[in-house]
Amino acid sequence: MTYREWPVNRPGIACLWSRTRAEAGAQRVVPDGCADVIWQRETGRLFVAGPDTKAQIGTSEPGSMVGLRFQPGAVALGVPADALRDERIDLDAFRPDGRELSERLGAAEDPHQVLLEAFPAHVDPVIGQIRELAARTGSVRAIADTVGLGERQLRRRSLAAFGYGPKVLHRVLRFDRAVRRARAGLPFADVAYREGYTDQAHLAREVKALAGTTLTALTGQRSPTS
Repeated sequence: MTYREWPVNRPGIACLWSRTRAEAGAQRVVPDGCADVIWQRETGRLFVAGPDTKAQIGTSEPGSMVGLRFQPGAVALGVPADALRDERIDLDAFRPDGRELSERLGAAEDPHQVLLEAFPAHVDPVIGQIRELAARTGSVRAIADTVGLGERQLRRRSLAAFGYGPKVLHRVLRFDRAVRRARAGLPFADVAYREGYTDQAHLAREVKALAGTTLTALTGQRSPTS
């Protein structure tokens, strides 16, 4: 399998990506707080992968995929994020030009550019502030007080923007950073310390809860204590 990402300097966009697989294989997609628009070249299917709360496990068929990944909280799809949570939904279920857009992608020399043009994104300043705060703390009261919202209002806005309440958003963002650090080669104990987990065992429990497997399995790195 070949997977590549390209960073994009546009509001609300995390990256463009492509994946090519020569044969069918098992696939595990773990939560990162993002939503993606994905086009399958061979079938023409165009769908949205919503923000996940758990690992999505299945079999990926041979062929090529092209994707556009949005930053957590980005406004781009026209539906609340919690309506897409843990879902894989064909775009034409909620966007009338979904089939036309799939045809444009099939005819395009650069499908990534078509996706960028079709999904301009932005992030509301308050939502951006909530995301930054949730990256550091899971305290609903602390976040609500800082952004000047009531706790119930904060939860409603968080669900619509991220697909999660503030506590779950904090867990997912911290988990994503922890996995990235471990994949970069940082020892698991150091990952746990830097990301504010109580200890390495706490990190392991969170990885199991969100990814359904171990950090070793996700990263290929073995912990000195495992």
